[in-house]
Amino acid sequence: MNGIAGARNEVDTRPTVSVIIAARDSAPTLKRTLEALRGQQVDEAFEVIVVDDGSRDQTPALVAEYEPFVKLIRNDRSQGAGAARNRGVRAARAPVLAFTDSDCFPTPEWLAHGLEAISNADLVQGAVRPDPLATRTPFDRTLYVEDHRGFYQTANLLVRREVFDAVGGFKDWTLERTGWWRFSPEGPRRLASQRPIGEDTLFAWTACRQGARSAFAADALVYHAVVPGGVRDAMADRWHWSRDMAALAELVPELRDGTFYRRWFFADWTAQFDLAVAALAAAVIMRRRLWLLGVFPYFSRLRREATLYIDGRDSRLSAARRAAAHLLGSSAVDAATLAGLLAGSISSRYLVL
Repeated sequence: MNGIAGARNEVDTRPTVSVIIAARDSAPTLKRTLEALRGQQVDEAFEVIVVDDGSRDQTPALVAEYEPFVKLIRNDRSQGAGAARNRGVRAARAPVLAFTDSDCFPTPEWLAHGLEAISNADLVQGAVRPDPLATRTPFDRTLYVEDHRGFYQTANLLVRREVFDAVGGFKDWTLERTGWWRFSPEGPRRLASQRPIGEDTLFAWTACRQGARSAFAADALVYHAVVPGGVRDAMADRWHWSRDMAALAELVPELRDGTFYRRWFFADWTAQFDLAVAALAAAVIMRRRLWLLGVFPYFSRLRREATLYIDGRDSRLSAARRAAAHLLGSSAVDAATLAGLLAGSISSRYLVL
């Protein structure tokens, strides 16, 4: 009798969902992440697992303050975000796995809406928006996930345990590649410019190929930190992911058909920049200003974007300076993106522009 009762108690206390966070040098944001998880409004039991991936700051000590609400697992040396998440899954006890990042802040009903969505799916991508409390800058780093475009983000991803096991977990495929110049300047975003990309997208598409049902949950919302920086920081960010985009697209050809702009361009804005570069080159080579019409779509977009960062209290001169700085800086960042896409396309022999 006691054995049966004990077994029932063990089942009753098993969580419905395990929240897994890979963290490395995350002390500036992780406390807010954990507070957001502690404030979840959800009826089902859940556990939180943080895998410290070789941090050199106070991340482990900060997590220890939240025990036993949070279980801490430590890697002595960094093994990559995917490997850290895989280790967290091995320690997880729930049939549903929920992933978020150490610079993300789930809204109070994140888990409730996520569990509702996954009741009719095997894999759920939730919405991600920039932190509404942060001041936006022209060259900050943050994350938007507003729809189901094909790129999956572990900033907000739920998956059934059996699906995760069938796929075999995350694969940090970019860490296995050699010979790349890592453009990673010192600064507030240095670590982000060295992280692998696309392991979440590769994982999710592998699951879909195996028959997993995928859904998007707009109500399962998390906010992403906004990290300010300058033009050089933004160039490093763009170079970081753009040089590996062609190789990722080769691994996930579904991106070509359903996500990229007109199949060959990463997005409409990269197509506009490419057109502007081609038009400028043609105007110089052929000495005909008519070609400059090809620059219009790109600079019209930059002009619209610049208005978002102009303070209404600015004088005309200050507004003009802000607009000019945005135009020149954005052009440099987009040039770094094109350079990365071309370098990756040449290396992979798989064209993405």
